[in-house]
Amino acid sequence: MSPRKQKSELRIAIDTGGTFTDCVWVERGLIRMMKVFSTPADPSQAIVEVLKKISASGPVTVLHGTTVGTNTILQRKGARVALVTTAGFEDAIEIGRQARPKLYDFFFDRVEPLVPADLRFGIEERTASDGEILQAPTRKDLQALLANLRRKRPEAIAVSFLFSFANPKNELAVADALSSVGVPLSISHQILPEFREYERTSTVVMNAYLQPVMQKYLEKLAQRVQRLPGSRAGKSSIFVMQSSGGITTLTSAASQPVRTILSGPAGGVVGASAMARLSGVERIISFDMGGTSTDVSLVKGEVPLGTQSAIAGLPVGVPMLDIHTVGAGGGSIARFDAAGALRVGPESAGADPGPICYGRGTQPTVTDANLLLGRLQPNRFLGGDFVLDLERTHRTIAQWLKKQHSALNVEQFAAGVIRVVNATMEKAIRVVSIERGHDPRDFTLVAFGGAGGLHACELAESLAIPRVIVPALPGALSAYGILVSDLVKDYSRTVVWSCSNKPPLQKLENEFSLLHRRAEAAFRSESWHGKIRFDRSVDVRYRGQGYELNVPFSSDLIGAFHRAHQLRYGYSYEGREVELVTIRLRAKINSRESITSSERIARPRGRTRDTAQETARIPVTHGGKRIRAFLHAREELKAGHKYSGPAIITEYSATTFVLPKGRFWLDRLGNLVIETRRSARIADR
Repeated sequence: MSPRKQKSELRIAIDTGGTFTDCVWVERGLIRMMKVFSTPADPSQAIVEVLKKISASGPVTVLHGTTVGTNTILQRKGARVALVTTAGFEDAIEIGRQARPKLYDFFFDRVEPLVPADLRFGIEERTASDGEILQAPTRKDLQALLANLRRKRPEAIAVSFLFSFANPKNELAVADALSSVGVPLSISHQILPEFREYERTSTVVMNAYLQPVMQKYLEKLAQRVQRLPGSRAGKSSIFVMQSSGGITTLTSAASQPVRTILSGPAGGVVGASAMARLSGVERIISFDMGGTSTDVSLVKGEVPLGTQSAIAGLPVGVPMLDIHTVGAGGGSIARFDAAGALRVGPESAGADPGPICYGRGTQPTVTDANLLLGRLQPNRFLGGDFVLDLERTHRTIAQWLKKQHSALNVEQFAAGVIRVVNATMEKAIRVVSIERGHDPRDFTLVAFGGAGGLHACELAESLAIPRVIVPALPGALSAYGILVSDLVKDYSRTVVWSCSNKPPLQKLENEFSLLHRRAEAAFRSESWHGKIRFDRSVDVRYRGQGYELNVPFSSDLIGAFHRAHQLRYGYSYEGREVELVTIRLRAKINSRESITSSERIARPRGRTRDTAQETARIPVTHGGKRIRAFLHAREELKAGHKYSGPAIITEYSATTFVLPKGRFWLDRLGNLVIETRRSARIADR
């Protein structure tokens, strides 16, 4: 890491979620964990609360996964942005693509752009597709633009010109002139030097929209961390998780906040992949069910990276882990629609007021349903530090059902909530697996998040997934993923070269060399040391196609593309001309301590029990029937010994429900491995 880093510094990863703020750190060779309720009005309050409880004696390194960017976009509370673009293309961000999100909905309203029409400014300039400057902005045009901007008084400015990725000269000239306005600038060739002006402009506008908000938040967080006792002994530092699965400096996160929109979910995928790999599993479907949403991703060895995503209906072109999100979490609110059908989510009770069982909520949630069905134990939530109010939950939902004129009793309603939310999450898993040519039966479901273990076995059973892993520290695995993430910088450039069977390897090597030098210079400017690892890839498509597949760079680039196309779409054209569209470089430095070896994982170390000893059994509702399930504390399970379901396994950060006839055990790392009934039946044959 940076030469300023002291060996004695405590590294603390903090993931801010909708309901809880999770913290993971290494102390005396063991990974520790803490959860506190989030403070949505000011997320830094919960972070400071966690740091105070840890009571570090010296400076700390905070690795932060934040939802500030996501929430700002979802709530439309960002900065007042002005857009400067090529004359005639001011409305590109409103015209967008002609795809209808809801084909048969005549009353569907398109998502409004982040920049209103009166803040979009065109300037006479033009760059050709090969980079030739056809028309440069004149001094008179620049002066008129400055006058208009000063009159409108925006809080941030986005600049995006046609073909600036081929030659940024015009953008640089305008950016130099606009520097006198005194507000943050987002320049397209610096943020996303790629073609497709709509997606590029949308990404740059989103970055500008977030800049003032993120800068203010990170500066406030840094000041509060520095004021903590102990921080004065040395300078504490803050790093931020990116959507691409790597950490970056606070300065970089503040200047390009669009790269942090999915920082929390990205940490979950990295953590799930790391934990599964330590248990010898490479092919996984990560299933992160938190308080507000569920995030799923399919991993085959390497964590998948996508380059075309959408947040709140707005396209984002910067690299992000390939994560599919649905509005289904422990806090998702259940309701009846106008036709009387039961719906769950995407609205969430969050941390305030929270589910009914937390003591303040008034609307039924998935967490309340799990409590009513016996899957959550009132006195074992958060290790007993927080007691769930079962009586209030039952009484409140009974009254609510009466007001809804529903014929369901409380238990029937709770069972219906679980079925509905499971259907939503099953569809999400199908999107990242079956719909992309992957058979779920070939993967292991890695379930985490506070609610993941409660639903994982039922989802695995529905999708014929043979095995479930609930990792150690499941309720804080996103924070763990942030803790073990590398320092990452991503670079790209659109080239659009046609070729047949042999790619232009030397031309590609030359372009990659330019990106290598940019990465090395960026790391040096931030005083980072250590070996830089480079991952190179190319976006490839058949000539005439409108979308690409990303393929690792090699001498067999074209053959690898044909195979990838066959897997994704079920066909390939081996004799057809292809186009190399965009080259991509990922530069990484190992920024963590060696904490992922098996001897450093904090395994449960509770008292061992005689497995023949009688275990408590509790009533649980499953499949419309009342059954009796074994009740285990995870720390009391004996590593390597096989147990049978049905079972409820409780621990500090999560609860796991194992179906009847399921088998489970703790592996050497403390990961909970569950074989579903389907795999158990196969093993019995």
